[in-house]
Parts: sequence; structure tokens; C-alpha cells
Amino acid sequence: MKKNEINHVAVVGSGTMGSQIAMVCALAGYPVTLQDIELESLDKAKVFLKGQMDRRVEKGRYTREEVDSAFDRLSFTASIEDLSNANMVIEAIVEKLDAKRDLFAKLDKIVADDAILATNSSTIVSSKIADVVSHPENVCNIHFFNPVLVMEMVEVVKGPHTSDKTAEKSIAFVKNIRKTPVLLKKEISGFIANRILGKLMDEAVFLYENGYATHEEIDLVCKKALNHPIGPFALMDLTGIDVNYFVRMQRYNESGDEKDKPARIVAEKVEKGELGKKTGKGFYEYDAKGTRVGNEIKV
Repeated sequence: MKKNEINHVAVVGSGTMGSQIAMVCALAGYPVTLQDIELESLDKAKVFLKGQMDRRVEKGRYTREEVDSAFDRLSFTASIEDLSNANMVIEAIVEKLDAKRDLFAKLDKIVADDAILATNSSTIVSSKIADVVSHPENVCNIHFFNPVLVMEMVEVVKGPHTSDKTAEKSIAFVKNIRKTPVLLKKEISGFIANRILGKLMDEAVFLYENGYATHEEIDLVCKKALNHPIGPFALMDLTGIDVNYFVRMQRYNESGDEKDKPARIVAEKVEKGELGKKTGKGFYEYDAKGTRVGNEIKV
């Protein structure tokens, strides 16, 4: 690759989002290092990605050779020091500001001065993190959508500290991994898609909590009347109900407005550990393979 281009990608956090981001980059031809402090999480990521890609080979979306080559380019590590060669680092850890700031401060001591440090967060804007690194001009948001292996859109967000060069390189990178980027020229929590989706989520939860309809019925209306591919409650299960909870808590901590707090039903689900598909139960129930069981409305 040419000088100044991205030549090694690192993804920090091997959960559902991070593992898929790493796979997408490897499929596009980049050497990728997926890092997580939990070895168990890395092992789960390997199994998850193998299952995902095997199914895509069976359906003819990729050849076996393409998938094997991508896995050859993808390495797994628990050591953050192994990311020193990366000049594009994408953070996909828990939605907690302190954890992200600690991570970026560590990365700043490891990667090259010109490395782009991006957060996948759509809630925590990069200006809340950039002050802990030596080169804040290299920091931005690069927000992928779940499931990353399927969704084409990526939001790139330019903070007041982000250089034009970083924004341009990030947009070019997104195109190189065969995604469609949109550039937000200034920060706003939630960006575009999630701000719009958030209004729909709030109304769906209001209707459910106040007994106007069941969550199954609300999901059905969104699919059949609004032509959405997935209903809001099924979507929360897919992305993780805890993610919704942390997003709302971050927003509440910033605004102090009680209306920004997580919905009662969301807080209750988190307290019970019913986080959605990843725990086998959320608003719906799932088997060991992640397939929804029961609670289906037949139409």
C-alpha cells in the first residue's frame, strides 16, 4: 500500500461489534489484530466468526478461499502492546467514558504518532476522549451498525479537534472496506441514524409500558406498516439491552434531565441480566444458536 495509507488495522474489544468490524477489515484485505483483555471473549469471537463465515460460504456469498485468506490476515491477542504496528485503531469496548479514556491513553503510548484512533461509539463523541492523547487531531468517531457483516452504512464524525486529513483518510478507509460512509462535519451525540431511531425506540417503549400493545405487536406494526426490517424490541435484543441502558445513562449524566434516563423496562431487564440475544433472553427468548423461540405472532 502507498505511504500514508492504512496498512494495519487494530480493533479493541472482541464482542459482537468488534469481532465483526475486524472480520470486515480482514475480508477487505487488511492485516487485522483483534485485541481483548479477556481470553474467553477472544475464544468466543473466533467461534462466532467461524460460524458466521461458514454460513456465508454455504450461501455462496464468499468462496472458501476468500474466507480462509481473511482468517489468515486476522490475529487475536490479549496484549495491547501487540497493536504497535497498527495505524488505524478502532475501539469497540463497553460504552463507558472512563474505560474509553483509559484505553486511549494507553494506546497513545503504543501506536505511531500518525495513527488514527477511532471510537465506534455513537453516544460518546470523540472530543470527550481526545484530550488524553498526544495528537488529538488523529481522533474521531467511526460508527458501524450491527450486524456489521451486513450493514453498509458507516458514520464518520469530525470533532472540533479532528484534522481534515484524519477525516479524509477515515472516509477513504471506510470505502476500502466496501462500506458506505457519511461524514458528520460536527459532533452531536447519537449522530444521524441513532438520533432518529432513538425517537422511535422511546415511543415504542412508551406504548408498551403503558399497556397500549405488547412488544410483539409493536414490532409487527413497525415491520408490516413501516416496512422496517426489524422491530425496535427485537433490535434492542440484537444489539444488547445493556447497550441501550448505557447509552441512556451517558446521555442522562450529560444532561441531568430525568427524561434521558433509561426506560423502566430497560433498567429492569439489565438488573435481571436479560440483555437480549447474547444472554438467551431479552424481550424475546433465544436458543443456544441464537434463534428466537416462541413469542411469534403468526400473520
